[in-house]
Amino acid sequence: MADYYDTLGVSKGSSDDEIKKAYRKLAHKYHPDKAGGDEKKFKEINEAYQVLSDKSKREQYDRFGRTFEGGQGAGGFDFGGFSAKGGPASGWDFGNVNFNFGGEDMEDIFSSFFGGGRGRAQARKRRGQDIQVDVEIDFMEMVRGTEREINLRKNTACDRCQGSGGEPGSTQKTCPVCHGSGHVQKTSRSFFGSFSQVTTCPECQGEGKIWDKKCSKCKGAGRTQESQNIKIKIPAGIENGGIISVSGAGEAGEKGASAGDLYINVHVRPHSKFSRHGLDIHSEENISFAIAALGGEVKIETVEGLLILKIPAGTQSGEIFRIKEKGVPDVHGRGRGNQMVKIIVRIPRKLSREQKRLIEELGETEK
Repeated sequence: MADYYDTLGVSKGSSDDEIKKAYRKLAHKYHPDKAGGDEKKFKEINEAYQVLSDKSKREQYDRFGRTFEGGQGAGGFDFGGFSAKGGPASGWDFGNVNFNFGGEDMEDIFSSFFGGGRGRAQARKRRGQDIQVDVEIDFMEMVRGTEREINLRKNTACDRCQGSGGEPGSTQKTCPVCHGSGHVQKTSRSFFGSFSQVTTCPECQGEGKIWDKKCSKCKGAGRTQESQNIKIKIPAGIENGGIISVSGAGEAGEKGASAGDLYINVHVRPHSKFSRHGLDIHSEENISFAIAALGGEVKIETVEGLLILKIPAGTQSGEIFRIKEKGVPDVHGRGRGNQMVKIIVRIPRKLSREQKRLIEELGETEK
């Protein structure tokens, strides 16, 4: 049989708080009422916690292992914190045994499973799932802003029953399985004897009522799979990897519960000439040796078209000129960045005799 510490995934020297946290996490994960739950594993986790959460029983277990119950008589452990005066006040029936968790009520531990209702499995309609999609735009669309139309196939509220699950004109009646309580009770044997477990009613899903006739379109689910086109506005200045959220555009919730959200992950294709650095746009421009030396004007490409940039005489290769407010707009509308133009002086690979003579004369004057 598995070691209790291994069952909870803690070490032998773990504190009481660490054991409690490990128990809560595992109990929540493996509870039979949850998707992916495991009743057998859930019982093993509970058994381990009952021993390791009690100081005296933990000491005995550390000394003798799982054989220590043999000295406790036909009734099993001598659980000083247990009472044989009926089920606990929280509504949990453990075969006339009242578990004492050191001041922590069972309702506190399991409220997340059953909605905190004194042992009653209350119906909690689940919110619709979120949807994530990826959208690619080019660099210029990022600068100017754009729109995209996205086609989604998702769960939407049934348009025939308006998400209720009942056929139009039908009526609701008390669930014959749970008799309107929304929960059923199952009793099984465990290490501690009879274990009564409260679960959500499988017939009415905890609502306590069922329709006398289910919707003919959604078969009572309240949702159907439909294709839907959604137009998305992508703001100017959004960064690569930026996320746009559209509230309520995700999957429809269960029978009137709120819908999930839509998240659009935006990817910006790189540009052959421009690169983004914050709100600034960086680019390079090649100029001739003559313009660099003597000065002049050159046409510069920007995201808004061509403009004339004045190059002062003696400009060095690698110098950067700033063109104000020709960068990326702030996505929140707070101004705009600049364009930073790096000058690259183009040195001719071949020179005529006259060019060589002139450059040699220039070289002589610089000595």
